[in-house]
Amino acid sequence: MDASLTAEQHEIRRTLRELLGKRCGSAELRAAVETPAGHDPALWDALATQLGLPGLALPDKYGGVGCGTLELALAGEELGHALAPSPLLATSVLAAPLILALGSAAQREAHLPRIAAGRLTATLAAPVDALALTCGNDGDWAGGGRAGGVQARTRDGGWRLYGEAVRVLDGHSAGLLVVAAHCGGFARSRVRLFLVHGDAPGVTRVRHTAVDVTRPLGRVQLRDVPAELLGDDVDVLGPLASAGEVFAAHLACEAVGAAGRVLEMTVEHVKRREQFGRPIGSFQAVQHRLADVYVRVQAARSAAYYAAWAAGREAVGGLALAQALDALRLAAAEGIQLHGGIGFTWEHDAHLYFKRAAGDEALFGPAHRLRAHAADTAHVFTEKGVTA
Repeated sequence: MDASLTAEQHEIRRTLRELLGKRCGSAELRAAVETPAGHDPALWDALATQLGLPGLALPDKYGGVGCGTLELALAGEELGHALAPSPLLATSVLAAPLILALGSAAQREAHLPRIAAGRLTATLAAPVDALALTCGNDGDWAGGGRAGGVQARTRDGGWRLYGEAVRVLDGHSAGLLVVAAHCGGFARSRVRLFLVHGDAPGVTRVRHTAVDVTRPLGRVQLRDVPAELLGDDVDVLGPLASAGEVFAAHLACEAVGAAGRVLEMTVEHVKRREQFGRPIGSFQAVQHRLADVYVRVQAARSAAYYAAWAAGREAVGGLALAQALDALRLAAAEGIQLHGGIGFTWEHDAHLYFKRAAGDEALFGPAHRLRAHAADTAHVFTEKGVTA
């Protein structure tokens, strides 16, 4: 692995940071999260038309740019730096790769070009356990003698879905839903993936109230909804776990971007804020605290880049995500502490980064469970095939 970024990768970061600097400042961010969609549609259109961001990792035969997971993760780092709410995570990191990997030729042709052009947003409606981040994805949610979640039944030669999915990324606004549903009854239940249009009859969607307003979540209710089986009748647990690896690496880069920005904000503040006739940044204790944050952020960035590069080769996404979440939590906490009273106010952006740290850890962690699952998967504490 060449640890240095290419000229093209540097350009992706530079152009995206420049665009977000103009279009997603503090005022624009706060206005965007108050919209029904939870993001700025005009900004999403600019990201799609000017930078081709939704199709960055899609093949050019479907209108994509043809880059890889690392380039998409670098874009995610810049979105995390600005806390820019967008459908990129749900659409391009979760849903599009599943359609590309499992969809039929007709399904890929129907949806991927529209996703690449930014005309269609999509998401995965499934429990977080499906991505195998903190536990195996073959447990109760995938059958295991139980039903629950979303059920699929055949009727009149087609599939119908019933049930509810909660805490779905952009679930309240995505135009296409990739829904994980149980088939086969209680004892022989198995999971398949289905395509459902967001405005299909019987679909009810509500936006969740969330700690992190920059990460919009929705609840999806399905009542006798017509659905299309994604691809052939194949085992989807492996592809979902693979999607979880890419998702974890992308989230890690987002967290690193957010941690880097809150560190920048804090350094700028301690250079200006004076106490006892001198900037508080001149005190050695403050310098030591910020140096610790800097080291943690840089280490997390290296791990996140490696996980994005190694996606599909090594299962290290969970470890990188754990390290990035720890770095973001530390950077956000120190940021609020060193900003003093102003850091706790609604008017200051520091609390938004703290909420991103708390929200992501609650949704996709916590860090110790990510590490524990990685250790179990690698048989760190047991011999392969032997349980403790």
